[in-house]
Amino acid sequence: MVAPDTLARPPTGTRVLLPSLAVVMFAVVANYAALLGVLLPNQVEAIDPDRKVTNLAIVTSVSFAFTILAQPLVGALSDRTSGRLGRRAPWLLGGAVVAAGFLLGLGGLGSVAWICVFWVVIQFALNATDVAASVTVADRVPPARRGRASAILAGGGMAGAAAGTAFAGPLATNHRPLAYTVLGLTVVAAAAAFVLVNRPTLEEFTPRRATAWREFPREFWLRPREHADFLKVFGSRLLFVLGYQLVLTYQLYILTDYVGLGRDDANRLIGLLMVLGFATTVAGIVVGGWWSDRTGRRTGFLAAAAGILGLALTAPLASPSTAAVVVFAVVQGLAGGLYLACGNALAIDVLPDRDAAAGKDLGLFNVAVNVPQAVAPPIAALVIHVFDGYRALFAVALLSVAGSAALVVRVRQTGREGGEAT
Repeated sequence: MVAPDTLARPPTGTRVLLPSLAVVMFAVVANYAALLGVLLPNQVEAIDPDRKVTNLAIVTSVSFAFTILAQPLVGALSDRTSGRLGRRAPWLLGGAVVAAGFLLGLGGLGSVAWICVFWVVIQFALNATDVAASVTVADRVPPARRGRASAILAGGGMAGAAAGTAFAGPLATNHRPLAYTVLGLTVVAAAAAFVLVNRPTLEEFTPRRATAWREFPREFWLRPREHADFLKVFGSRLLFVLGYQLVLTYQLYILTDYVGLGRDDANRLIGLLMVLGFATTVAGIVVGGWWSDRTGRRTGFLAAAAGILGLALTAPLASPSTAAVVVFAVVQGLAGGLYLACGNALAIDVLPDRDAAAGKDLGLFNVAVNVPQAVAPPIAALVIHVFDGYRALFAVALLSVAGSAALVVRVRQTGREGGEAT
């Protein structure tokens, strides 16, 4: 039962909501970037240097395979949640607490199998926090401001990626447990702050969907003709993230085995690359979020983002040098910013059932991020081993990005109110 005084208070406005969500995304993405880009590769290499590529593929693929449906599942459950904190906040905070608890133990593990187990739980929990934050935008931000709202959250996430990588690099060799502890405490603090400063709307005290649990599995089925635009946006996001993830997953090994840097120099350079890319990412986020809201159209920005990422991939493909990876980091930042700002806004515009099942539908859409993360490591390892090098990896990434552009230009563009534009 919700207390009357709670119901009497007005909900927090977007001026507080969006910055606090950006802080949550900062913490979540800082964890992803630090672990996937720096800490886990170093931890896996320390266990067995000769099998580092294969073992890293096992760790990341197993964890993503087990958590691939985490976001749609948590999203659907949050659609049915009610209480003093509203629909989304309990999942946002609960995911952060569980992730932090397992992060405290991850740094001391010396077995690839146990790293897999812990990373599965951490991934699931972080996905719960992630989708709860994302769906809050669909719940509470009007269509004409979703580009800017997505830009603010994307900016927080990219700042987290840069900060997490820069933070983890110096600690990756000798102080991994400390790095994991700080990252876990950061995500709990961000989630707790969000709950404290944001009051749910009156509508959020009741679930969006009645608990007809026998029908629960059927809700995840999408009809290709009826939901064609949603599926095209899904496929475009999947291919874009795959092209990016093929390179990101093995960034440390690209610097050491392809460019020829020592491991300590490579760890330091990863942090610098993230900082350089962050500046252009902010530019892409600002331009994409603001401009797409003014035009009411998103697809052109997403096609441009794919083209820019393709250009970025040609630099390391042409030259195995430090200069080339610096160029890649700077140019791909602009592409990532455009795609982050406009991609989430377009996804919300084309959700199959935004009124009753926004959590489930946006969770399904976010599988387009989880699937590439699951399949990129084994695909990358296969390409590296079969073609005996990293150059082919950049070529495969280019093909994936081209497919992303081809799909998104076929989506019917939407106007500010979510209807079809002429």
